[in-house]
Amino acid sequence: MTATDVRPGPVAAAVAKAPHPRRRLRFLPAVLFLVLLAAAWQLMATLLDFVLVPGVPAIVTEMVDIVSDGSFLDQLGITVLRVGLGFALAFVVAVVVGIAMGRNEFARRFFEPAVLLGLTIPGLVWALLCVIWFGIDLVNPVAAVALSSAPALMLQIYQGTRSVDPDLLEMAHVYRFSRRVTLRKLWLPALAPSLFAGARLGLSLGWKVIVLVEVFGMSSGVGYQLNNAFAAQNVAAVLAWTLLFAIVMAILEYGILQGLEKRVSRWRKAVSV
Repeated sequence: MTATDVRPGPVAAAVAKAPHPRRRLRFLPAVLFLVLLAAAWQLMATLLDFVLVPGVPAIVTEMVDIVSDGSFLDQLGITVLRVGLGFALAFVVAVVVGIAMGRNEFARRFFEPAVLLGLTIPGLVWALLCVIWFGIDLVNPVAAVALSSAPALMLQIYQGTRSVDPDLLEMAHVYRFSRRVTLRKLWLPALAPSLFAGARLGLSLGWKVIVLVEVFGMSSGVGYQLNNAFAAQNVAAVLAWTLLFAIVMAILEYGILQGLEKRVSRWRKAVSV
C-alpha cells in the first residue's frame, strides 16, 4: 500500500468539514447583547407606559409592515445608490491623494489642512451646504457623502502608505515595475488593511450624512421616511426604520466587508506560516 492509497474515511472527512465550535459560537456575544438590549427597552417601555416609548412588539410590527408593503426596499435602493456613488467618488480621490501624501512631503503639507478641516466639519454642515448649493438634484447627496467620507479615507490611506516596507519599494524600483503593476501588485495589497479600515469609517460617516441630506432636502430615501415618521409623531416607525437601516449596515459589514477582507488578507497568513 502506497501513501496515495491512504484516504480519510467518511467519518474523518465529515469531522474535517464540520465547522469549529468557536466558529459556530462567534455570533453568540452579539446575539446576547441584542437580546439584553431588547429586554431592557421592553422593561423601560412597560415601566414608563408612555405612548412615545413603544414596546418591542409595536416596533417589530412596524418593521414587518414596512418590509411587507415594499416601501423599505424601494427607499433603501434609492439611499444605497446615493451612498454608493458618493463613496466611490470619495474612495477614488482618497486613494490618489492618500498615496501622494504618503510618498511626497510637498503633497502631504499641501493636502494636510484640507484633511484636518474635513475631519472637523460636522456632517450636518455638509448636508445643509449641499442642500443649499445643489437642491434636490442627485449631485446633492453624492457630494455630501463624498465630502464627509473622503477626509477619513485619506488619513487612513496616508497612514497605510507610510507603513509600507521601503524594501518592497526598492525592489519595485530595481526591477523597473510599471506604475500599473506597482499599484496592483504592491500598493493595493499592502494598503488593504488601511483601505478596509477607511471603508468602514467612510461608509459609517456616509450613512449618517445621507440620512441628514434626505431629511432636509430630498423627497425620497430612508431619511425622508424617517422625517415623515417624525412629523407624524410615530416613534415606532422612527425606530423601525432606524433598526432596518442598522440591519443593512450589519449585513454590509459581516456579509461583505469582512468576507472581502479575509480573501484579500489570505496572502498575509500564508507568508506568516
